[in-house]
Amino acid sequence: MSTVHTPPAAAAYLNARPADRLTLTAGRVISLTGVVLPLLLIGILKFTQVEIDGLKPLINGTPWLAWLYSVFGFAGTSYLLGVVELFTAALFITSFWSVRAGIAAGALGALTFATTASTLFALPIWEAASGGAPYLNFVGSFLIKDVALLGISLAVLGESMIKNRTAMSLHA
Repeated sequence: MSTVHTPPAAAAYLNARPADRLTLTAGRVISLTGVVLPLLLIGILKFTQVEIDGLKPLINGTPWLAWLYSVFGFAGTSYLLGVVELFTAALFITSFWSVRAGIAAGALGALTFATTASTLFALPIWEAASGGAPYLNFVGSFLIKDVALLGISLAVLGESMIKNRTAMSLHA
């Protein structure tokens, strides 16, 4: 008698209609693309003077991030963020084939996007000329997407942890 059990979520996926599996797979690919593209494109941008200067009001305006400048300087802080973003993007890409990469990508992505989303509480994000809340200004519009990216990162982390736990129990 076999002791290998298929987890309920995996069993539901395997027993799903092909169209449902295709929809789920497409959703995962598009979600991850939606995380990877900003990480890659904005990560590359972190190595330009335009981005180094553009970060100054955002980082200086956030008390829990302003210390980065005293430790790394303006360019060093931007470069550090760029390296983290590019590395995280690479991990998200690799997560298609590696559960460990998925765990690392989800954790780093969650940390990255939780940090950037937290700046929504410190920076002026409402458009005063339009009457304030709920009208977002440019900063608010730029940062609000990170809430969704945080959610996707947490989903990747959780899914990868479940896959890892399942793989470990199969080998036990």
